Amino acid sequence: MMNRKSAEITPFLVMDVLERAMELEEKGKSIVHMEIGEPDFDTPPAIVEAAVSSLRGGETHYTDSRGLPELRKEISRYSAKKYGVDISPDRIFVTMGVSCALLAVLSTLIEQPGDEIIISDPYYPCYPNFIRHLGGVPRLIRTRAEDGFHLKPEQLEKARTGRTRGVIINSPSNPAGTVMPPGDLEAICTTGIPVISDEIYHGLVYGEQEHSALEFTDKAFVLNGFSKLFAMTGWRLGYAATPSKAARETHIILQNLFISPNPFVQRGGIEALSGNHPEIEEMKKRYDSRRKFMLEELSEMGLESEVEPRGAFYIFVNAGHIDKDSYRLAFDILENAGVALAPGIDFGDRGEGYLRISYANSMDNLREGARRLKAYLQ
Repeated sequence: MMNRKSAEITPFLVMDVLERAMELEEKGKSIVHMEIGEPDFDTPPAIVEAAVSSLRGGETHYTDSRGLPELRKEISRYSAKKYGVDISPDRIFVTMGVSCALLAVLSTLIEQPGDEIIISDPYYPCYPNFIRHLGGVPRLIRTRAEDGFHLKPEQLEKARTGRTRGVIINSPSNPAGTVMPPGDLEAICTTGIPVISDEIYHGLVYGEQEHSALEFTDKAFVLNGFSKLFAMTGWRLGYAATPSKAARETHIILQNLFISPNPFVQRGGIEALSGNHPEIEEMKKRYDSRRKFMLEELSEMGLESEVEPRGAFYIFVNAGHIDKDSYRLAFDILENAGVALAPGIDFGDRGEGYLRISYANSMDNLREGARRLKAYLQ
């Protein structure tokens, strides 16, 4: 028997694709994975060694529920260096992945059933489910390709109501890989609506400059982590920076729901931010080469990206002329071409007819994936 809240949570369709792909692989079928948003690189060795040393040194106990003071100070220093902002460590909370940070932040904003959180459509699939689970209502705003699928300030003003409790923005974005113009980000941050800025893809930007919401207001809730830039997805390490007024409430929620993050994982985070890791720049160069390669290959196939992705590792292409049902199309490509892609409907109604293609894979695999897609389309 399923309760109402559980019943409201929709499937994460990219995981459906991944799981079917794994079933096919078990049966001996070759699959090129271009569906999942995970770096294909290993975590830099110095980061791994920091965690191993921590374990060997006996750091296997609880930490401060807000995270190790050393890591919170390092995040503060990193933010000052990268964005020129001053964030007190008292406003920084280390979490077991960014999802935990998002849950804690939304818990401070959604006060009663029916409270609204505004989200641009298309969106990261988990956002609406977090909101619904807490009793809130996701207010979805349809965006335009020419705007990079980002929410425009005037759309936000028009959408706000007496029940609005916040707005989630994501730049560079998932699924489109686009970077929000700084003027739009600044305008959104000065509306008076609490801003939740998901900045997990910061650092993975090509020919652009990403900006943090904290550059324009000290009242934003900023989410970030180590999964993407540092290739640490399995480490489950993220953090939130909150406004001063929300810090104690966020702290209490984390104490009760999560106790504390793992100490040895946090030592890896300290090394990630403070150390010199030439592997990171090499990763970025290779991502950019793959991005350019896939954009050219997809264009030749008639799978156009309506806006150039300049961040993350995704390309969002309109495939509606092949099949308007993106779920059916993604599975047909998987079964018949051996290429795993994410259906656009996973990212909201605005994503229907699109496919999200991840280039977080080796160049050899991308070449093979492109060859298979061409053969399928022909």
